[in-house]
Amino acid sequence: MGGIIPPVNAPYLTAALYKFVDLPDHAALREPLHALCEAQRVKGTLLLAREGINGTIAGPEAGVRAVLAHLRGDARLADLQHKEAWADAPPFHRLKVRLKREIVTLGVPGLDPTKTVGQYVKPADWNALIAQPDVLLIDTRNDYEVKIGTFEGAIDPGIRSFTELPAWLEQHAALQGERKPRVAMFCTGGIRCEKSTALLKMRGFDEVYHLEGGILKYLEEVPPEQSRWQGECFVFDERVSVGHGLQPGASALCRSCRWPLTDEDRRSPLFQAGVSCPHCHDQRSDEERERLAERQRQVELARRRGQQHIGTPMATQAPSAPAATQAKDASSISR
Repeated sequence: MGGIIPPVNAPYLTAALYKFVDLPDHAALREPLHALCEAQRVKGTLLLAREGINGTIAGPEAGVRAVLAHLRGDARLADLQHKEAWADAPPFHRLKVRLKREIVTLGVPGLDPTKTVGQYVKPADWNALIAQPDVLLIDTRNDYEVKIGTFEGAIDPGIRSFTELPAWLEQHAALQGERKPRVAMFCTGGIRCEKSTALLKMRGFDEVYHLEGGILKYLEEVPPEQSRWQGECFVFDERVSVGHGLQPGASALCRSCRWPLTDEDRRSPLFQAGVSCPHCHDQRSDEERERLAERQRQVELARRRGQQHIGTPMATQAPSAPAATQAKDASSISR
């Protein structure tokens, strides 16, 4: 349940969590949870559904631990696991506790990860599994996440959202035929793998594996010199990306379309801070550019004054961009 030692001058604790469990009374859990988060100055997003809970929260350490203790006070969530990271600035600016149909949206009727999922593989054993030539390694994340990092040899489905994965799995040539291959799947925090491996099991695949705790747990536990991870891991908060040891990465967000940007992207002549990047430069009107440029000037002015400027969300988004992780699942959800 975490265990990362807080670095000096990093007073904000982030906790990513999820659990598939039957919560028929999930609607009644919302208000007490929301009130506690507000009282403890904890922000982020928590989703409650009949199938369980999912989210990422951040704030003062005492506040975050109070919320975690509250959740584990429910016998159904007593073994709730979480992953920790520390930041020197607030990772989230708002609090959202929402009721949803699914805690991570896949949209497959009858799919129930509480009944059947793939076999968990601990980070220490993951390298040995994916090194086997008969194992098909699939990255279940969206294209903008894969862009900045993935495992060596992983297949990128090229999807814009998780809801596109079922159709891709139906069409991918290596997954067709009577003889089902061995499949290993991974995602950021483990939750998408629970659903995607459950889906393959439902479709008749016997040997299906997923990385327990997701990429984040792997980066926390596996030493860099033994790692088969390449690049950085996109995360759904102001850190943007992390590397080994869950240290903040070098990626940044385009504040116009919310696409993660590499150093190369920021060196592009198409990049203008707060206004456009190589992924959205041709999808903004002159009026939008002017409004974004003014917003960026206000952000820089606030920074020089030592103030925080949250800004306002764009009304339009680049069609191929993550669009603030496509607010349907919120920007701070455990993936």
